[in-house]
Amino acid sequence: MKGAGPVGLERQNGLWVGRFTAMASPCELLVDTPDRTLASSLLSIAEHEAKRIEQKFSRYRDDNIIFKINNACGKSVAVDEETALLLDYADQCYQLSGGRFDITSGVLREVWRFDASANVPSSDAVTALLSRVGWSRVKWHSAVLTMQRGMEIDLGGVGKEYAVDRTALLLRPHISSGVLINFGGDLCALGPRIDGSAWEIAIDDPENSGKNQLGQVSLKTGAVATSGDARRYLLKDGVRYGHILDPRTGWPIPYAPRSVTTIASTCMEAGMLSTFAMLEGAGAEAFLKQQEVEFLCF
Repeated sequence: MKGAGPVGLERQNGLWVGRFTAMASPCELLVDTPDRTLASSLLSIAEHEAKRIEQKFSRYRDDNIIFKINNACGKSVAVDEETALLLDYADQCYQLSGGRFDITSGVLREVWRFDASANVPSSDAVTALLSRVGWSRVKWHSAVLTMQRGMEIDLGGVGKEYAVDRTALLLRPHISSGVLINFGGDLCALGPRIDGSAWEIAIDDPENSGKNQLGQVSLKTGAVATSGDARRYLLKDGVRYGHILDPRTGWPIPYAPRSVTTIASTCMEAGMLSTFAMLEGAGAEAFLKQQEVEFLCF
């Protein structure tokens, strides 16, 4: 758009909208202000923080703490304060979920490739990996992590939500309202729009993502996270296998919802609740009602 502002920033429907890619996701920042300089500054902060977190915690890199941990070959690794914070959080999620949220389960991707094909792995192939899965096998104490040879950790299940919350923390000193952070569908509103109205967030239909909507969330402040199998699944003999696996069995959660959206004060909390609900399978809705949170479950 001519005259719209810096690269990645344009004017749309009375908002400044900044876009970039990080953590394998489309990211955007919506800023309800006439001040282009402010919007550009906020976008720069958001992009820098998202890419910093991606660089530090992505399992696809060979120059960060995750690579060091995953290639320690059974040796102990001391981690920094931020990494320790996320590992403590992962430990808490493991305990609260009864072992169903497990950051060591990423090795299951060696046999599960959720590419919408019919390539479901054999029981033997899945079982062969289970000896390398299990947070209970990990020694984690005083910021020192020790894993058995062949095990790995993957913080992909918490990284994007953490990036949203960190970005919100960095943006708040600069603006008290009129900002919506959206990192790949994980969102946080820093107050309402400047006219006092809520942000309207559409929830995609997992059967026809991007074209149909199943619902809408009105958000003035707080965070929204969605878990589901809209894009990552297998389909064989009429059975759909969603990408959220039970690390105790190595297989997808049976009878899980297609999509769960939760609203909470932080994105990490919302993400935890939506993931926990998916892990409950057929009991997802009952679980969410018990938590007394706002949600949409399909």
